[in-house]
Amino acid sequence: MESEPDQSFKDLSWFLQAIKDPQQTCFNLQTLSFSSFGKTTHCQLITESSMNINVTRDNLTSLSQIFIELATSLETQTSLRNLEFEGISWEIELLQSLGLLLDNTSKIKQLAFRKNRFSEQCLNDLSEILKRNSFLKEIMFVESRIGYRGATLLGSALQVNDSLEELQIWEDSIGSKGAEELSKMIETNSSLKLFSIFDSSPFTATPLISAVLGMNREMEVHVWSGDHKRDRSSKLVEFLPESNTLRIYQIDISGSCRVAAALGMNTTVRALDMTGAKLNSRWAKEFRWVLEQNKTLREVKLSKTGLKDKAVVYVAAGLFKNKSLQSLYVDGNRFGSVGVEDLLCPLSRFSALQLQANITLRSIVFGGSKTKIGREGLTAVLKMVTTNETVVHLGIHDDASLGPDDFIHIFKSLQKNSSIRRFSLQGCKGVRGDRVLEAITETLQINPLIEEIDLARTPLQDSGKADEIYQKLGHNGRKIDEAEMDDSLKDMPLTEPKSIRAFLCGQDYAGKTTLCNSILQSSSSSGFPYVENVRTLMNPVEQAVKTVGGMKIKTFKDEETKILMWNLAGQHEFFALHDLMFPSPSLFLIVLSLFRKPSNKEPKTPAEVEEELQYWLRFIVSNSRKAVQQCMKPNVTIVLTHSDKINLQSESFQATVGCIQRLRDKFQALVEFYPTVFTVDARSSPSVSKLTHHIRMTSKAILQRVPRVYQLCNDMVQLLSDWRSENSNKPIMRWKAFADLCQFKVPSLRIKSRNENIEIVETRRQAIATCLHQIGEVIYFHDLGFLILDYEWFCGEVLTQLIKLDVRKQSTGERNGFVSRKELEKTLRSSLQSPIPGMTSKVLEHFDVCDLVKMMKKVELCYEQDPSSPDSSFLVPSILEEGRGKTQKWQINTHDCVYSGRHLQCDDSSHMFLTAGFFPRLQVHLHNRIMELKNQHGATYNVEKYLIAITIHGINIRVELGGQFGNYIDVLACSTKSLTETLRLIHQLIIPAIQSSCQGVILLEHIIRPQCVQDLTPPRFRQSQFVSLQRLKEALSSVPAETMYDYQHTWDSVLDSGKTVLRAGFDLARNLLSDDDFREVLQRRYHDLHNLAQELQVPTDENPEADNHVPVTNELEKVDPSFGGIAKGVEAVLQRLKIIEQEIRDLKQEIQGLRYYEHRLLIQLHHKVNYLVNYNVQMDERKVPNMFYFIRAENYGRRLITSMVPGMVALRIHMLCEFRREMHVVDDQLGCDVMQIDNQAVKCLAPYMTNFMKLVTFALRIGANWAAGMGHMIPDLGHAIAHLANPAVMTGAAGAAGAMGVAAALGRNRGRDRDIQEQEQRAAQQWLIDYLREQNCSTGRDIAEKFGLWRVRYRDDGSIAWICKRHMITRANEVIQVPL
Repeated sequence: MESEPDQSFKDLSWFLQAIKDPQQTCFNLQTLSFSSFGKTTHCQLITESSMNINVTRDNLTSLSQIFIELATSLETQTSLRNLEFEGISWEIELLQSLGLLLDNTSKIKQLAFRKNRFSEQCLNDLSEILKRNSFLKEIMFVESRIGYRGATLLGSALQVNDSLEELQIWEDSIGSKGAEELSKMIETNSSLKLFSIFDSSPFTATPLISAVLGMNREMEVHVWSGDHKRDRSSKLVEFLPESNTLRIYQIDISGSCRVAAALGMNTTVRALDMTGAKLNSRWAKEFRWVLEQNKTLREVKLSKTGLKDKAVVYVAAGLFKNKSLQSLYVDGNRFGSVGVEDLLCPLSRFSALQLQANITLRSIVFGGSKTKIGREGLTAVLKMVTTNETVVHLGIHDDASLGPDDFIHIFKSLQKNSSIRRFSLQGCKGVRGDRVLEAITETLQINPLIEEIDLARTPLQDSGKADEIYQKLGHNGRKIDEAEMDDSLKDMPLTEPKSIRAFLCGQDYAGKTTLCNSILQSSSSSGFPYVENVRTLMNPVEQAVKTVGGMKIKTFKDEETKILMWNLAGQHEFFALHDLMFPSPSLFLIVLSLFRKPSNKEPKTPAEVEEELQYWLRFIVSNSRKAVQQCMKPNVTIVLTHSDKINLQSESFQATVGCIQRLRDKFQALVEFYPTVFTVDARSSPSVSKLTHHIRMTSKAILQRVPRVYQLCNDMVQLLSDWRSENSNKPIMRWKAFADLCQFKVPSLRIKSRNENIEIVETRRQAIATCLHQIGEVIYFHDLGFLILDYEWFCGEVLTQLIKLDVRKQSTGERNGFVSRKELEKTLRSSLQSPIPGMTSKVLEHFDVCDLVKMMKKVELCYEQDPSSPDSSFLVPSILEEGRGKTQKWQINTHDCVYSGRHLQCDDSSHMFLTAGFFPRLQVHLHNRIMELKNQHGATYNVEKYLIAITIHGINIRVELGGQFGNYIDVLACSTKSLTETLRLIHQLIIPAIQSSCQGVILLEHIIRPQCVQDLTPPRFRQSQFVSLQRLKEALSSVPAETMYDYQHTWDSVLDSGKTVLRAGFDLARNLLSDDDFREVLQRRYHDLHNLAQELQVPTDENPEADNHVPVTNELEKVDPSFGGIAKGVEAVLQRLKIIEQEIRDLKQEIQGLRYYEHRLLIQLHHKVNYLVNYNVQMDERKVPNMFYFIRAENYGRRLITSMVPGMVALRIHMLCEFRREMHVVDDQLGCDVMQIDNQAVKCLAPYMTNFMKLVTFALRIGANWAAGMGHMIPDLGHAIAHLANPAVMTGAAGAAGAMGVAAALGRNRGRDRDIQEQEQRAAQQWLIDYLREQNCSTGRDIAEKFGLWRVRYRDDGSIAWICKRHMITRANEVIQVPL
């Protein structure tokens, strides 16, 4: 059947007629392509907007006719935009007609030449066409062989043409010469926006990109090289002006130097990425000049570029003068300690007088498997971390040269750093072990500024221990926008703060006010200017009637240091607002009176003084341990007043001194004490002169150690003081007034033109205000719109009144502690009114009542019931009642309810407590968190004095405080949902809110007995009814797998006056832990087993030599009788484990899988122990036992010796019963004394001891401690082995043995010769034989007497073993005694 002819093919005459009479056609052409293939000339409509005209090579002249017709009638074809030519061999006449077409139309924007052929004259004519054309926007050449000459002519044309925006040249082999000619065009042409080139020569990239950079062109550039037909192409260079990013993938050395030279004065590149390009010191020498001259480069990536020490030295030299670079990545290179030292030198200070050379670099990353940091490099890292003040992100990646101790030193130094927010240790092999984990935890407690620690691909993360660190960092989840901060805060130098707070803490009648006045008088008489900083906001009459007891702040200056004396005046119980009260820097003076009341002569007992001092120390630690910017321990000085009334040599006073010393020893780790305890007469200035001198000297020392501040802050302090003087001592400054002050008085905070980015200047101003807030000069909250300039006025009058606010006196509509907005504002007005009738309130002159309400919400003194309503009620914690006498019960109480509770207790209750302001603030903070949830609709929230009751998502939760100044808080929950869902809500919502509200107090999580939660047992009876969550997990990890799911935790009974309140009972661990917690225990256990197998060198899938599918039965037959054989024998079990893990579907299946895993490992262990016991039957015919161990008497018990070192004394040697599959410790075994271990003994025994301990560890790890009889080896064996089983400890023990020059642990090298194994075994046995002979214990009777072992032979296989008397009797049918 014949096919119908294609209706889309037309002859050329039809197309010419259509051009002349467009009304007869219906097509709307946008693209017209011409080709020269085949033997027919025709037109084909490809789409509604595109057409192809194919002309035979003999009929190319017809194209001239088409071009001419188009030129004369193109005004009728207004849609035509693109002309494409494929396979055309151009002649002069044809090209001239094309030029006529292009000259007569402004519609055509794109020309594309694919596989065309041009003579030199044609190229010259084309060049002339482009010179005079001003409408073309894009031109493309693809495989048209224009070559060097074509590139030259094209470049000359574009030097004149200023309309072309895109130029693409693909596979036309212009070469480096052609590229040079095009680079000249780039130097003069500023209109070109896109330049793409694909050339066989890789040298084309250098001149092109150099010209773009050198002339600062906003031109997108893409350069490829290679053989596109064979798919061997690769990208060389790309420049993206929209992101100001230059990426160089491949380049030769001379080319890289040329590009570096062009970058020197460039202003368009902000990010340079040369990752993977090969560079050397010659390039680095040029790049040094770039760093010194370039002002816009912000980020440089030189990862994996092969840089060595000399090259890095040049880069570091450039950093000394660089003022713009913010991020530098040099990881994956080949430099050593010399390079590290030089790289970090411009970022470090080497003396207190030296300034940091580079203050703009915020991010630096180095390291790599081939980077050897070394000792000198580590010293440089420590110096940089300790002294640097600007780096925000520090990264050490894939390092293998630093060990755990080195990283511990780094984290110790990080405790003193105030700028680093992100610390990345990706892939560092030395980040492992509990000691590193402890160092990181300690650092996070001391330095609260760290927001991210990246431990990806480190052994610490692989072991699962990094989760604890990420959890501690959870409340610091805020991410710093480095780009915004760097852009807005550049060129703002840092300096030491010049003001410090000295808090006078003490009970009433301690003499604080008198002491403060005497200090000020003493400082004035010493020649230091005294400035009374209490602003006179009231007239003398008002001052006369003002009640005494408010906070007072007085100031004196010591040279340039301003010291503010804060007399807390009994208001300490309200100062849980850490950011307001205790910013850094500060020092504390604890003022203790030696008398109960100054009016009488009744002295305090030493116990009373001790109790008062301990309270204040706990108060200081609780409030300042992790306050913002508090990167050092609080500095405390103890002052005893009324010393003139007591005999300092009396026995009572000496007892008081002893109590003080005990407390100093107790708090030494948390508080920095001044060694001297001052005894003063607070009324006498000479008596306090030494104390005044101490305050001045200590203030200067503290200011040198605290984080540095913007130098501009010190200038702003004086400007703010002048502003107050000019504005009637106003205590409040609106943000607009602050902005105006910056605009008129501070050039660096001034908006210089309308086109300037106002947001950047605003960010700088906010940063200065925040810094002033942190150093205690002002109180500033960004969203309130004002600054408080007078601390005493706000804290002594406003805040004190707000905290003590009692709405109940005036409220008429109180409901559950809520009052309406109108009632609250009315109460505020009346509370802040002047005490003089007829006089207006000075507070309300400066504060609008609405501002006061906003302030109360900001400092979490109240919250809105419905923020969306303008008439919403407010809850004020001060009006809450305790709720005594109310019946406590759950809203739901059905048989299917799940009850769970968490007891959060202070980590160190002897040193800190939950302050009085904690729980009211938590009530507000938790309410705000719940209201912020997207799915909180239907949630209820009720509060009492010490209770928060929440119902959300069908879960009832009670949060109870353990009394005022308590050290714990309980979270109780009742729900019809699963235990896991309930605990997830508690851990995701309740506990994070509690942690963020108690600031530096670390709370440890415990599990409350469910019966107590169900019955809502009073807190006094719950004190013994909780268990540590971590301890319960550890207990689950220590029991055999078959008992994990049924593990029970027992509870003691509770009695009250002989009456039983709670009976003794138990709960299954699975009913106390969520599924998440239970799976964590299982995964940790799997991980421990896997680590232990790796330590014993069990092959895994990554080892190509390992057999992936070896049946267990076959493995038993082919096992090597040695420690290495024991390790190798569990390989098949590991393979089985992987299959089990894939089949796990729920918790019981996981436990069953673990049971099977441990059971198979136990079987393997028994078989391998039998081989070990019978390792060398021929050796002296097994005249002595093989399995022996050493113990040492200690604290009325015995401790297992896990490693041998020379010089050990007073040891005893014992031996195990070797009965197959039932090896155990022999009860009441006498053993033999070993007086001293010499070097020879260590050499013989160290390999054996290492291997023996691994075997015991393996047995305990898989739950074989009872089955194998090892659990009762000695009382503290479990603790000793638990410590030994840690991979870091085991590795460390093996390392120590290696350092002593003895053989390494057996099985460490899988290819080890069996001769070496035999030598080690023989050496240990020979030492034992020689030792027993010296002890006259060489016969069977002697061994039976001292060790309770008899020599027997198995009836089935004839092997010899030494077994105990119990096995001799119970297994008499299996063995035959073979006496010596």
